[in-house]
Amino acid sequence: QVHVVESGGGSVQSGGSLTLSCVASTYSDPRSCMAWFRQAPGKEREGVASIDADGSTSYKDSVKGRFTISRDSANQTVLLQMNSLNPEDTAMYYCAADLLPPGGRCRPAVFAFGHWGQGTQVTVSS
Repeated sequence: QVHVVESGGGSVQSGGSLTLSCVASTYSDPRSCMAWFRQAPGKEREGVASIDADGSTSYKDSVKGRFTISRDSANQTVLLQMNSLNPEDTAMYYCAADLLPPGGRCRPAVFAFGHWGQGTQVTVSS
């Protein structure tokens, strides 16, 4: 069974920064694909960023240049560094993990992930 656990959410003012962390039992697998998603009240869950075992990344357009996803091998953790936060970033943030099929590409698409964390709340006030 794959375990996914997020941490690091909180409340910040507009322009502030937060770092989210995610631990998943699939981290060390060379087929590993991990991603961050978010869901605001009344809206659909959307992909924010993804990273594969080689460190290749993909981002939602609205977070490019502000958010950075990375792998911390020492702690077997995937981090999401979020800078220049604005109220539109307010949402429950979820980490997801799965293994890529042969030839597959790691993208932050909801349908591609079968293992999810419980979520961590991020609130940005103006």
